[in-house]
Amino acid sequence: MKKTFLLFLCMLAANTAFTQLKLQNLTTENLKNPIGIDAEKPRFAWQLISDKKNVKQTAYEIQVKNGKKVVWSSGKVNTSNSVFNAYQGEKLPSNTRFTWQVRVWDNQGQTSEWASANFQTALNKGDWKAKWISSGFANDTVNGVVPMFRKSFETKKKIVNATAFVTARGLYEIQVNGKRVGDAFLTPGWTSYNKHLQYQAYDVTNLITSGKNAIATTLGSGWYRTRLAWLHQQNIYGKETALLFQLELTYSDGSKESIVSDNSWKVAESDIRFAEIYDGEVIDARKRIANWASTTFNDTDWKNAVEKNFPSDYLNASVNEPIKKHETFKPVKVFKATNGKTILDFGQNLVGWVSLSAQGKAEDKITLSHFEMMDKFGNPYFDNLRSAKAQATYILSGNGKDFFEPHFTFFGFRFVQVDGASGNINPEDFTAYALYSDMEQTGNFETSNALVNQLQKNIQWGQKGNFLDVPTDCPQRDERLGWTGDAEVFSRTASYNFNANQFFAKWLKDVTADQFPNGAVPHVIPNVLNDGPTQAAGWGDAGIIIPYNVYVAFGDKQVLENQYETMKKSVEYIHKAAKNDLWNTGFQFADWLSYRVDDSKGMIGMKSAITDNYLVAQCFYAYNVQLIINAAKVLGKTDDVQTYEKLLVSVKKQFQNEYMTASGRLISETQTAYVLALQFDMLPESLRQQAVERLVENIKSYNYHLTTGFLGTPFLNPVLSRFGRNDVAYKLLLQDTYPSWLYPIKAHGATTIWERWDSMKPDSTFQDPGMTSFNHYAYGAVGDWMYRNIAGIDTKEFDGAGYKEIVIKPQIGGGLTYAKGSLKTNYGVVASAWKIENGKLTWEVEIPANTTATLTFPTQKLSSITESGTKQSVASDGTMALGSGKYTFVMDL
Repeated sequence: MKKTFLLFLCMLAANTAFTQLKLQNLTTENLKNPIGIDAEKPRFAWQLISDKKNVKQTAYEIQVKNGKKVVWSSGKVNTSNSVFNAYQGEKLPSNTRFTWQVRVWDNQGQTSEWASANFQTALNKGDWKAKWISSGFANDTVNGVVPMFRKSFETKKKIVNATAFVTARGLYEIQVNGKRVGDAFLTPGWTSYNKHLQYQAYDVTNLITSGKNAIATTLGSGWYRTRLAWLHQQNIYGKETALLFQLELTYSDGSKESIVSDNSWKVAESDIRFAEIYDGEVIDARKRIANWASTTFNDTDWKNAVEKNFPSDYLNASVNEPIKKHETFKPVKVFKATNGKTILDFGQNLVGWVSLSAQGKAEDKITLSHFEMMDKFGNPYFDNLRSAKAQATYILSGNGKDFFEPHFTFFGFRFVQVDGASGNINPEDFTAYALYSDMEQTGNFETSNALVNQLQKNIQWGQKGNFLDVPTDCPQRDERLGWTGDAEVFSRTASYNFNANQFFAKWLKDVTADQFPNGAVPHVIPNVLNDGPTQAAGWGDAGIIIPYNVYVAFGDKQVLENQYETMKKSVEYIHKAAKNDLWNTGFQFADWLSYRVDDSKGMIGMKSAITDNYLVAQCFYAYNVQLIINAAKVLGKTDDVQTYEKLLVSVKKQFQNEYMTASGRLISETQTAYVLALQFDMLPESLRQQAVERLVENIKSYNYHLTTGFLGTPFLNPVLSRFGRNDVAYKLLLQDTYPSWLYPIKAHGATTIWERWDSMKPDSTFQDPGMTSFNHYAYGAVGDWMYRNIAGIDTKEFDGAGYKEIVIKPQIGGGLTYAKGSLKTNYGVVASAWKIENGKLTWEVEIPANTTATLTFPTQKLSSITESGTKQSVASDGTMALGSGKYTFVMDL
């Protein structure tokens, strides 16, 4: 008995040791168990979980299986690489499901158990049998009705797999046997439709039944032909919407069948009488056809769809997360405006729509008008919508309670004006849904300052509202375009808040698709403005800056590889536009929306902060060249490194000749001028400190208010912290009067970032209604500094990119008594939390397995540092190298 018990203990101990190393969060091409992967060599990633410290992977083994058959085995690969490990077997067949499994070995002598995940390949280009189909209706126009399509078919064998591949010239929603397929909205999203169109794949195995089946689809205009931008351009990509649908069935006997869109499909008008991105949607419940999506519906009176000869050779499977519903809101207040209108306040400026349950007489009409702000007189403010109606209009059936929800539009709003509803408004009848791309939230940040915490929330909500498949500038007015400048200044912050790797990878495909032949990148992507072919500093170079930021944030070298030629062409455009390496030609946005005295009657004695357009351009010229050098180093392009290093020397020399005096004073005495010159090392090293002093004096002259615009703001606090003026950076962050980050929050209760520092002025009047958005994320780029400096979480570049080699260096200040930040990386969670109590600072750090970190301690009293009560040996510069694990340090301040 004793021997048996000892044997049991030994087995238990062995099993415990064995299970200490686990794997989680397996992904294929950055997606979990994806369906429809058209990468020839899918990349696999996983995370190591261990209860031990200093754990590193030393080897892995991957197997890819089709059923029980192993189609590829990596064998044991001696490497610590646990992300972006590419399949190396023979070409994978299309529309096939695979299981892949991985196990790893670590430096602690442990071997993990096998962990597994799935993926399914997409269609090859030659596999498409479906035909494009359109309604053929004369009133199926950009301002006309939304058609609905049906197809009935029968299955007589047992189905083991059914996958639907769908896209549209326009937007689609699909049902199988009366049940909605998937939980994505506004599919297939927005791309440069005539050059790049994505399709989605859905597993519908559980929706298909033996016997009769029905496919049902509605098809809206969407971005494809709705009017876009302020020029009222319609039908930019085409006048006719069309559907492309292919259902691939696999039966238990191994046989296969395809159900495809063609002219055998039936079509009729739906109850959606109008659907447009800017103006909204009209739904007439009297036009609803009961059970039209079911198998029992008789569609013999419907017309046949019309086949169209539209191209499909540019289709590719979706690489990014689709738009989905997320948070829901009920009205926090129902009230009467001064003008007598009924208003719903949802408490949060968001992007999406409102669902409504209503009952009344046939032909009763309820209109929901969406807007962001109440004016100072207590009335709805619609002027900043410009020509966008932003309305949902619902016509009641008169047959009991009707439910309404938009399908092919979206709104930016906090408030809704309700017209046409009879009787008292019941808040429970209204639900607001936030829509945005289904990126995982990765970043969290909190401090002891409530206003800073609200700023962080506003930054995240600004991203949510403007990351609907494309990084837009604003979500409410007749614009909502993929402005490159907004996206590039915010891209690093965006990559902290959410896993934006695939979001940007998809959008960058359109950057390449819409790049002009001369290398210039348009101001907006997709390019619906059709201006050019020119490139503006800080805008078009999003095609350079964002790929590099994605690489740094996620370690995704493939984005650099895919975009490198686009990046290089963009730099070469600037090189040719510049005269003797001085970029002083062409249109420039410069430091867009920087402080102007007459914006809000100014601060007493202050002057407008106008920075020379071409000084800004020259700084960004150098920035772009530096990033090409960095990218070339990562990709091993040594010739390009040498070429562009020589160019960079010349670009900086020209800056000094043109925009700087011998003593280091710049021709524009603005915060932005000094910030950009310091950020991009445009000044000789001997003159940088005096530039810092000039910058600080400028900030003091504005009583510690910022005056920067879109291009200066992201680098303002980072430059101050880099050059030892963290105190000034904190003063700017915590400033709460105009202009500042906290002014909109404290003065006006803002719940998102504004387009202008004073979109609503201190006297509660509005800025120019032609350009006043209350959901505009560019100034939220300060979030990057908050994560990297207050929480202190950062990554090394090059081999350490993507938090393989972590830097944690919090800089304490601003009277904060605590701050904490965490980030879900490809390796696991990185966290840094510090608090001050009784003259002691406690600092908790979490480092994920298979990474290392360099910590810089936020104290001068290095000898006081302990961890779990044990004195720590810290380098004289206050740094310490650590492996994975959770640590709690205590030190004197």
